[in-house]
Amino acid sequence: MVRSLWTAASGMIAQQNNVDTISNNLANVNTNGYKTEVAEFKSLLYQDIRAKSTSANSDLKPIPSQVGLGVRNSSITSIFTQGNFYDSTNDLAFALDGDGFFGVMGKDGNPCYTRNGNFVLSVYGDGLALSTTDGLRVLDQNGQPIVLDKDFVASKLTVTSDGQMCYPDEANNPKPIGISIGVWQFNNPSGLMKTGSSIYVESAASGAPMNEYTTQGLRKTTLNQGYLEGSNVQVVDEMVNMIVAQRAYELNSKAIQASDEMMSQANQLRR
Repeated sequence: MVRSLWTAASGMIAQQNNVDTISNNLANVNTNGYKTEVAEFKSLLYQDIRAKSTSANSDLKPIPSQVGLGVRNSSITSIFTQGNFYDSTNDLAFALDGDGFFGVMGKDGNPCYTRNGNFVLSVYGDGLALSTTDGLRVLDQNGQPIVLDKDFVASKLTVTSDGQMCYPDEANNPKPIGISIGVWQFNNPSGLMKTGSSIYVESAASGAPMNEYTTQGLRKTTLNQGYLEGSNVQVVDEMVNMIVAQRAYELNSKAIQASDEMMSQANQLRR
């Protein structure tokens, strides 16, 4: 009887984490570059009620009797499908079409990665640094922060589909300035560590970042200026998942209630 209480309790805890994950997806439905997350589960250890044996008539009973001890969250996995593009009034907005990530310099000086291409120009020393709205500097194809001359005008900067930054010359013709926005890929993007603000950092599970500028054989990611990538959260799917999680939570609570009633009846037998 106690086993059923703890088994059902583990189910309630797991479904609560599932609801938390779904709620986070719905809360970030309008977050640029956000990738939906899915809670995954695993069963806990099994107890042997009866091992493989033979009956009194020497009939073989090859299948043992085992009972599970509940469930636990095994992981919360990010799904890196492409989000929808939408127009932006920001001249330095970029949407990635492909598997790549922008590189940014983290607050600790280590490289981080993001799909949110909503960038701005911020004052940095005697120049202007291409930065995120949180002030993290964007990296170029060589992994160095992009710093431009202070006389550059954001509205005149253009970027080609392969990331080359251009600025108009005297004849008002766009000319490359020798800087390209860096893009990186990972063998297992789901293994990236999330730090908030749609920022990811490398981990052992994700593998080392692969620079599209120097790594051969990669399918190149296309940059689209004037657009932003929205989240890939499907609200209808998340609402359905929410209902399923709520019903699973309710079923586990009913199992606890049933176990409680059975224990109560067993206690009353001595009266």
